Amino acid sequence: MAFAVKAASTSQWTLSPAVHQPSSLTTRAAASVAKMPAGRRNAAAAVIRAVAALAPPPAPAPPRPAGKRCLPLSQTMSRLKARGKTAFIPYITAGDPDLATTAEALRFLDACGADVIELGLPFSDPDADGPVIQASAARALASGTTMDGMLAMLKEVKPELSCPVVLFSYFNPIVRWGLADFTAAAKEAGVDGLIVPNLPYAATYDLRSEAMKNNLELVLLTTPSTPEERMKEITRASEGFIYLVSVDGVTGPRANVSTRVESLIQEVKQVTDKPVAVGFGISRPEHVKQIAEWGADGVIIGSAMVKQLGEAASPKEGLKRLEDYTMSMKNALP
Repeated sequence: MAFAVKAASTSQWTLSPAVHQPSSLTTRAAASVAKMPAGRRNAAAAVIRAVAALAPPPAPAPPRPAGKRCLPLSQTMSRLKARGKTAFIPYITAGDPDLATTAEALRFLDACGADVIELGLPFSDPDADGPVIQASAARALASGTTMDGMLAMLKEVKPELSCPVVLFSYFNPIVRWGLADFTAAAKEAGVDGLIVPNLPYAATYDLRSEAMKNNLELVLLTTPSTPEERMKEITRASEGFIYLVSVDGVTGPRANVSTRVESLIQEVKQVTDKPVAVGFGISRPEHVKQIAEWGADGVIIGSAMVKQLGEAASPKEGLKRLEDYTMSMKNALP
């Protein structure tokens, strides 16, 4: 119970229940005491000290809300693999149509059950990408998207996400920033891993070294035309998972997934225990289901995801389309 000093016309001081306002009450009481005759001053001061002692301490400031728990990329993929689950890995381009929509899309994808999200940094010459992602990158650049802006957006959103985010970037922007500065800035923004599609394996050492200093996992790619010995080297060096490109060529939706992917998955699994995720050309629920049945540990959907935002009449419509499409693909996984 809280108490307050109640002054009266007589020399009596009493305690009565009241709303606790210790600072203002004790200040007013002290002022009154100062005007009293000396004989009464000591007794009144003792009452004020007793009131202050009875007052409860001020309530502590409410704690800041903690971010969602997000496991490292390799741990996320390994846990899913151990449970016999196929990771759902959607890709979107940062800044298409704008960074505010990208932030909402990241939240949507996480809420819809994405296990890992690939976030593409728009680049003016995306030579590994087909028309859909090329157009997406062009729209993002036209809207004013920069590396600084993208990282600032991600830094704000990442604490709300429960899944790792892998940054997909061509090597050219990374070189312009400087490897050390780029990897440090990416880590500060909440990036968990990197995919650099146009970086030859023989040239990965320096970037891998800087990435390791910042606890970033560098995911490497292998393709149907990668020689066996080089594929073995790639699987040994890749972190998080092995990115198995399903076809030689650029990204983009395809009517069917090549039946060769089944044997490619097994070839990679014969030389590594690391999770294998398949990307390029996956656009339909039946593709996702088929690749999971062939033994892939993850499916990566890029161009078909990007189309949902890029072909919409407004960001709101695009987010709705993205949500519906994401759920159809996620639900196709066993």
